[in-house]
Amino acid sequence: MFSRVLIANRGEIAVRIIRACKELGIKTISVYSTADKESLHVKLADEAVCIGAASAAQSYLNISNIIAAAQNTAAEAIHPGYGFLAESSYFADLCRTNNIKFIGPDPEVIYLMGDKVKARGIAMKAEVPLVPGSEGALNSYQEAAMLAREIGYPVMIKASAGGGGRGMRLAHNEESLKESMEMARMEAGAAFGNDEIYIEKYIEEPRHIEIQILGDQYGNIIHLGERDCSLQRRNQKLLEEAPSTLLDKDLREKMGNMAVNIARAANYHSAGTVEFLVDKQKNYYFIEMNTRVQVEHPVSEMVSGVDIVKEQIRIAAGEALGYSQEDIEIRGWAMECRINAEDPQNDFCPSPGTIGQYLIPGGPGVRVDSAAYSGYTIPPYYDSMIAKLIVWGQSRDEVISRMKRALREFQIENVKSTIPFHLRVLDNAFFRRGEVYTNFIQRRMTERFHE
Repeated sequence: MFSRVLIANRGEIAVRIIRACKELGIKTISVYSTADKESLHVKLADEAVCIGAASAAQSYLNISNIIAAAQNTAAEAIHPGYGFLAESSYFADLCRTNNIKFIGPDPEVIYLMGDKVKARGIAMKAEVPLVPGSEGALNSYQEAAMLAREIGYPVMIKASAGGGGRGMRLAHNEESLKESMEMARMEAGAAFGNDEIYIEKYIEEPRHIEIQILGDQYGNIIHLGERDCSLQRRNQKLLEEAPSTLLDKDLREKMGNMAVNIARAANYHSAGTVEFLVDKQKNYYFIEMNTRVQVEHPVSEMVSGVDIVKEQIRIAAGEALGYSQEDIEIRGWAMECRINAEDPQNDFCPSPGTIGQYLIPGGPGVRVDSAAYSGYTIPPYYDSMIAKLIVWGQSRDEVISRMKRALREFQIENVKSTIPFHLRVLDNAFFRRGEVYTNFIQRRMTERFHE
């Protein structure tokens, strides 16, 4: 096992990793920007190193400064968390060059699965169903128009190197296809430095289902069941739950096996997530693989009892998985609400500022992953997440009741948050029946949100 790990991230995920390391007896090193000097991840780590100015480009994306910080503190490994450099094959390769273990898959696998077109190729080899679309990157509008006519409108234009909903455009007809392609290319080039795009059939009212997998360096790969991440706004997830109200035992087993097959075909080790779209008829289609720990990983932890971050660290240290598939039992139900510093009454406009009183909920089955505290100033430079509120219960009804109680207990003074929005979701009759799909908010929650 490692003795010293550097966390190349900030906020709640850095705190989450620090806690896992401490339980494993590992010394932790935090890195921070000048804007994060008073952050909780700095306070909780054994050591902390400033790596640059407030902007992410000068700090959390500053690879040379992060590598130097690891070398100067004798860190044996780097955990990237999610976002920032977590899916940078270049960064993972540079860690390897400098004899620092990257806690994640090999750089070649990150590169392979991070390219949506190449990932589709891996899925095809593993005989996993794909959404009908282009086999590779699009070369011209004429090619796209011909393919769109063949598979039928509407179609989705996607960035090959995309993620987080960026570089995605929906085209309902040939007239809108050209503009959608141009916008997707521009956005992809600006966001990822790669303007390659591809086309897929748009699946109407699908579920966004992802399978959590764990694989070690000895070929052992398991899955921890599914998470339903269908409740989204502008392709950004807001609420996740496990299990899904759509899947039955047989479909869960089939999709889990498919996820494991994809991971095996990619020679994958570490934690990862294989994402699918599932239509009303329960047809499922591979869309992508995320080669990192997910924001919503606590949902799977709550129902499986497996500490995913600890397993990531153990796998990177060369340990074999301590679980077989037969050991994994999904118990009860879990749900996660992302509490963001945003104003639901004002088109979810970011609401940074200094938190006054900060009272987190508690009680049976309630978990809060957060880096906030009373007097903490939320900087405007990064994502707006204040906390993740995760709740477990014996049934979905119990989880909904418990989540409502916990949300009402959660007090965040001086800063607008998405708590009122989540309460409205939990009271929605369609949501309570489990009728959730990726455009649920547009279809079922068009009214304004009032506190």
